[in-house]
Amino acid sequence: MSAIDALAQAVAVLNSGGVIAYPTEAVFGLGCDPFNATAVARLFALKQRPLDQSVLLIAADFAQIENLIAPIPPEILTRVRASWPGPHTWVFPRSAQVPAWLAGKHTGIALRITAHAQTQALCRAFAGALVSTSANRHGQPPALNAAQVHSAFGSDVDFVLDGALGGQERPTPIRDALTGELLRG
Repeated sequence: MSAIDALAQAVAVLNSGGVIAYPTEAVFGLGCDPFNATAVARLFALKQRPLDQSVLLIAADFAQIENLIAPIPPEILTRVRASWPGPHTWVFPRSAQVPAWLAGKHTGIALRITAHAQTQALCRAFAGALVSTSANRHGQPPALNAAQVHSAFGSDVDFVLDGALGGQERPTPIRDALTGELLRG
């Protein structure tokens, strides 16, 4: 399958409410349409992850996530945006447009604008941000390639977009956008 056909297939699966796996900066991620409650619930079930945990969203550009952020001081937004695109995840106060199922028990929403070219292309082709959580069962090591995704999930994942990781050794750090506090190193 060509890269263009694979991307089209991944988007078709996302649009139909499916769950896909795809490469990110450091690990393979599981993703779905963040505004499809059924798809998000299925992703949580696949991971065997508690529903009160949050997920982060990954996007190709700021326009794909701008409406998810509650008003914050412009200087903070400028500082955060200077780190993007890149392997930096920031937790923002969430706007009313963020469904509760994405935030779990948290008041914020974790967002990243990726510099991973294939994942950027995926978000652009999907025309929006995607849920991005490591491709693994809760508590297990994340998948580092398509073969590990297949080994962990078999046919439970609807599509695996194969590709190279982005060269990061660890999942992206997560920081509080307002305070700069490191939440995950």
